[in-house]
Amino acid sequence: MEIIDLSLPGLKLIRLNVLDDERGFFKECYRKPRYNEYGIECEFVQDNLSFSKKDVIRGMHFQSEPGQAKLVSVLQGEIYDVAVDIRPDSPYFGKWEGVYLNAEKHEQLFIPVGFAHGFCVVSSQGAHVHYKVSTVYNSSTEKTFRFDDPQIKIAWPTQKPVISTRDQTSPYFQDVFS
Repeated sequence: MEIIDLSLPGLKLIRLNVLDDERGFFKECYRKPRYNEYGIECEFVQDNLSFSKKDVIRGMHFQSEPGQAKLVSVLQGEIYDVAVDIRPDSPYFGKWEGVYLNAEKHEQLFIPVGFAHGFCVVSSQGAHVHYKVSTVYNSSTEKTFRFDDPQIKIAWPTQKPVISTRDQTSPYFQDVFS
């Protein structure tokens, strides 16, 4: 397993070891002690799976209290996965980073508490996205801001985004964090 620290502190790209042969492949998706060795020490308590069609953007979502770390993997297809630093005391507050994740590369993105998360599906067949989370979903602490916020300026890789009504009508970043 290889861990790559990304430009925003706490974000990590994880390249899993894969054993390939003529039958297919085997990979270990998660082993707590190994992740702890690399500084990923949160306790994951819930697993989520979504399917989205090409050009769907989901985001930008986060849990306000106590926050929620995520370990994101793509089981089928490809996404452009984005995290925005929402830690008010961080020198990177409001900055974002995006990475492409796909099923063939066997990579994961670790997003610690203090980041909003969203993704855009870029594969024509859609994408199945699996993510482990560190706190159980709570609708009363779920927050969001606009995926196309002009202050954040995320460069989504689609000209024809498919957006839920909720994400289209989310407040702007400055209104959430003023």
